[in-house]
Amino acid sequence: MENKTRLSFADSAKAPRHCEINPAHRILVVDDEDEIRRINTIILRDAGYNVESATDGAAAWDALQLNHYDLLLTDNNMPKMTGLELIENLHAAHIRLPVIMVTGNLPPHTPGQATLIEAVLLKPYSADELLARVRNVLQATESDAKSNMSPPSETANIGNGLRL
Repeated sequence: MENKTRLSFADSAKAPRHCEINPAHRILVVDDEDEIRRINTIILRDAGYNVESATDGAAAWDALQLNHYDLLLTDNNMPKMTGLELIENLHAAHIRLPVIMVTGNLPPHTPGQATLIEAVLLKPYSADELLARVRNVLQATESDAKSNMSPPSETANIGNGLRL
């Protein structure tokens, strides 16, 4: 399989060395390709996030049973358990966790699956694109949580779904 991701250690060196948002955010990075998983982890850690990684969906599922995360960044085509199967397991277990699908192609889905994925990041992508997507999803999640705690306003953002 050809690795088309444009990420490199040069990209991670350009990534911000400080976190623009809450550094307490915990992110689980899941990808069966060692280089992509490692670079994504470095970029996110350098931006101030607390990052753990898993080699496939099954290992990620185990980690999700033991730890709390604020975001799941997952590939789809992986051995043992695909990204979509992992997301379906989260949904079946009533675990609410924002998900960014990082993939070379959009997986086929059934009606309703799109609402389980907050964003898609298509390979190849840059470090800046990765950080922007992560920041946007976490901010949207925090906004949604705050709006659920306060009375609705006329300008409330309704709905989550697939954002491209």
